[in-house]
Amino acid sequence: MSIQESLQSQAAGTPSAAPKRPGLILAFLCLAGFMTFLDVSIVNVALPTIENELGISQTALQYVVTTYGMILGGFLLLTGRLADSFGRRRMLQTGLVLFALSSLVAGVAQSATMLIVTRGAQGLGAAFIATAALSLLTNNFEEGAARNKALGAWGALSGLAAVAGVTLGGLLTDGPGWRWIFFINVPIGLVLALTAPLVVAESRAAEERRSFDVAGAIVLTAGLVLLIFSLGETVSDGDIPAFRVYGGFALAAVLFASFILIERRAKNPLIPLGIFRRPSLRAANVIAVLLLGTCVTLFFFASLFMQQVLGYSAVKTGFAYVPLAVLTAVGAGVASQVVTKVAAKPVLMVGLALATAGMLLLWQAPHDASYLTEVLPAFALMGLGLGASFVPVQVSAFAGSEEREQGLAAGLINTAQEMGGALGLAVAATYAFRRIPELTAWAHGDPHLVPIARTKVFHDAFLTGGLFAAAAFLVTLILLPMTKPAEQPAAAPADA
Repeated sequence: MSIQESLQSQAAGTPSAAPKRPGLILAFLCLAGFMTFLDVSIVNVALPTIENELGISQTALQYVVTTYGMILGGFLLLTGRLADSFGRRRMLQTGLVLFALSSLVAGVAQSATMLIVTRGAQGLGAAFIATAALSLLTNNFEEGAARNKALGAWGALSGLAAVAGVTLGGLLTDGPGWRWIFFINVPIGLVLALTAPLVVAESRAAEERRSFDVAGAIVLTAGLVLLIFSLGETVSDGDIPAFRVYGGFALAAVLFASFILIERRAKNPLIPLGIFRRPSLRAANVIAVLLLGTCVTLFFFASLFMQQVLGYSAVKTGFAYVPLAVLTAVGAGVASQVVTKVAAKPVLMVGLALATAGMLLLWQAPHDASYLTEVLPAFALMGLGLGASFVPVQVSAFAGSEEREQGLAAGLINTAQEMGGALGLAVAATYAFRRIPELTAWAHGDPHLVPIARTKVFHDAFLTGGLFAAAAFLVTLILLPMTKPAEQPAAAPADA
């Protein structure tokens, strides 16, 4: 999640005093953040059920995941600044109410369009929650051991939520039904919004800003939405005119170019472009886009593969991810210790090599794959690889940064992660789903051939995810500078 200015705003505002109820405040803010982390992954296991019940085509199914990440990533930087200026608790309450109400509408959705639009509204609410909650956390805990422990708890939740999301998603889908993966947010969000004034005090930056780069946030998000939509149109089930597809790509390029012009001229730009002069930050953001593209591609397509090809139930699929999650925590723990002794670059290269190997193992998994001998080894490599990669890529984003730049650096790396996940999945889905008409005709509905045809689609997706990880390895090797451990400041918690 973005922590745009949440660290640097302490210098502008009143110094934090020790909170009167630190445990309650930390639990409250972490619960708010956990809810947004959870919704990144909870929907994945329910996708086959949603596809069947709402009649969503498999080519459009990706939008249920990508829309949330696109809107969340596109507005993280702006919502961070709004929270600092108009009140962090107020913006937290705004986000919680929006998230709860959009979750309610998502739970009663009767069409693909209705569900996808409300997922976007959830993403906007999550952007307000994530930035405001983390800003409140840093404001309520003094710099040093207290804040480090609080940030450690916040960071640990992102990994825990990824596991809890796929497991809880399976339990709810096979239990009361997939709609409850959204309904569960409603009482939690509304209760948190109502009780916020009783738990945490209002705070804002000492120097209020009334000039915001709203245009930059809208243009950036619109460009990303249009790019991902245009990618999806290339494999749409219908006969889409070529001019509409290529026109979409052209307009997306115009929007991205416009965003750069807006940032150059804005009084308070979302992204001061000069920060990209630092090679380590520049490389780390590219790597983060590719790494999260690998991660989200894995969760999306592995969930479909296990249910639609291997015949797993939603619950069994959720529990199948547990070893991957445990090993992700192990990999992150080891990497956290190693990067204090050696440069981040070799640690990141090892992690990306393991992640690449794990995706390539899934690429080779047959339609009748055994979990113990063919799925689990791939998940083990992926878990260790992802865990060992998340830490050094965050460290690299901060290497050599000045104190006044750390808030912006944190916002950029976490925005890159959110957008990388959405864009990576869109690319993988576009490549994998291109063969559906051909393979459908080949299988002719034969119950013996259909699993084989589906496996070929998923193989293409796993290969694409593996190529993302391999590309991240090459970027690390060629573009990421070698930094000494002493030059590496403590990384902000990542959103996995």
